[in-house]
Amino acid sequence: MVKRYVAIWFPYLLTDRLAIRQPELRGEPFVLTMAEKGRMLIRAVSPEAEAEGIKENMVLADAKALFPNLLVFDFDAAMSEKLLRRLGEWCLRYTPLVSVDVPDGLLLDVSGCTHLWKGEGYYLKEITTKMKAGGYHVRAAMADTPGIAWAVSRYGKEGQIIAEGELLMALLPLPPAALRLDDAVTQRMYKLGMRKVRDFIHLPATTLRRRFGQQLLDRIGQALGTSPEYLEPVCPVVVYQERLPCMEPVRTRKAIELALDNLLETLTARLFKEGQGLRKAVFKSFRMDGKVQEIAIGTNRPSRDRQHLFRLFNEKIAHIAPGLGIELFVLEAPVVEELHMEQERLWNKDNAFDRVEIGHLLDRIAGRVGEESIRRYLPDEHHWPERGVKRAASLEEQPSISWPTERPRPTQLLTIPQPIEVTVPIPDYPPMLFRYKGETHMIKKADGPERIEREWWMDQGEHRDYYYVEDEKGRRYWLFRLGHYSDDRSHQWYLHGYFA
Repeated sequence: MVKRYVAIWFPYLLTDRLAIRQPELRGEPFVLTMAEKGRMLIRAVSPEAEAEGIKENMVLADAKALFPNLLVFDFDAAMSEKLLRRLGEWCLRYTPLVSVDVPDGLLLDVSGCTHLWKGEGYYLKEITTKMKAGGYHVRAAMADTPGIAWAVSRYGKEGQIIAEGELLMALLPLPPAALRLDDAVTQRMYKLGMRKVRDFIHLPATTLRRRFGQQLLDRIGQALGTSPEYLEPVCPVVVYQERLPCMEPVRTRKAIELALDNLLETLTARLFKEGQGLRKAVFKSFRMDGKVQEIAIGTNRPSRDRQHLFRLFNEKIAHIAPGLGIELFVLEAPVVEELHMEQERLWNKDNAFDRVEIGHLLDRIAGRVGEESIRRYLPDEHHWPERGVKRAASLEEQPSISWPTERPRPTQLLTIPQPIEVTVPIPDYPPMLFRYKGETHMIKKADGPERIEREWWMDQGEHRDYYYVEDEKGRRYWLFRLGHYSDDRSHQWYLHGYFA
């Protein structure tokens, strides 16, 4: 697949933002200024101020001399990147990979996306039209590399689309600044009469490097696609993602269900082809007003069962508020695991069908009460009670060891052992009674001690001597004495668990 990129340039980014927030500024010349070295310098100008001959980096006093009624506001140095990041997140409805190009642009990797909008021309027009309707002045271009798209968006015709393989022809008539060079390099080129790329691009590389440095060769290589250029996405790219744009805004539940079913069909077919099953999926709805509605599901085992996944999502569709209408649906699977045909056959033979049904039941329960409400534990390779179990990641995870059965263990283990008061006839004997939370328990039966040593390679401390005791009401407890018996220690006995 041929790589295609879109560069979007906001020539009046910060002043457009201020005009959007304060509509009374529309049509008025105004600037954003910042104090620097004892002077007020202009850092951003509105289109109307620029028409009056006011430029960036001009001293405010000089600008006032040109236009006395000029409106002045403070410049926020950090606002450009914040605003571009928000605009980049909005552009995720058009492509999964959007990169911020500080201080006034965005770069989009649109490879494989334009056909969803009936072609590159409609795709580019859709983006620019929406942004202009939002109050921004924009120029955009499309090409095979980010470098050419960036150059044409700023120095070429508005909305220009460079055909595949036409990179060099598009670059030749542009000025040196189109290569994103440092100002010092471009000024040196202008002094030497190199006012177009065609004036120097065919010179030997050694000559260009000696005269203008390695940066020029790097930028030429990036523009022509001979040197790599990597984009840093505003959001991590999800490998398993499917998109469905709408011809008309969608507002009904039935239409949302049809879109979801269509996306699930495409995604599960891809998962089957690649031997994967999803563990988590996110269904996003991009609304006309720029807001994004999303619902998510999780599974206890890798799954590509379309009907089961649809049922899980269907229980949450009511949380989607379409507003004025939804223009794009996106289905993502951020967490996947291997699921081969052999595994599916293993799950579905003999009595294993019940395990599939259990997995589906747990998925539905998790969708209603939350994934954290369902937990499965496995034995771990530790003798210390607090480390003796671990949480399973899925239904398919198998224990590394079998559950210990030599000694009884409580069905409820306290996270933190609770201190208790005991009466003991002689050292190393089980207690005759213990007091916990104001209640006295008379012990009728007891067994022990079972000594459990600390795992010295993990922490330091004393051993524990555990006893299994039963009180007069038939309730059973797991008690322990910390360390050896000592007369000068008042709180060395603890309650650590309850038996059923």
